[in-house]
Amino acid sequence: MALAIEPMITLGTSATRELGDHWTVATADGSLAAHWEHTIAILDDGPWVLTAPDGGQAQLAARGVELSATAAVGS
Repeated sequence: MALAIEPMITLGTSATRELGDHWTVATADGSLAAHWEHTIAILDDGPWVLTAPDGGQAQLAARGVELSATAAVGS
């Protein structure tokens, strides 16, 4: 299973609106906001943070899992 965790912290209302480009989301009241995302794969032996700076390679190596160069995330 893979999950995308996308928190958004705002200084004003939690209400949002989609802009005309049909991609950008802004606060409804125009207040400042911060948004980021992490994508996490849930494996039998625990989570794998795919959006870690190294693509989660260190987490996999610690578990003794090696990906081929063609399958490695971020390669």
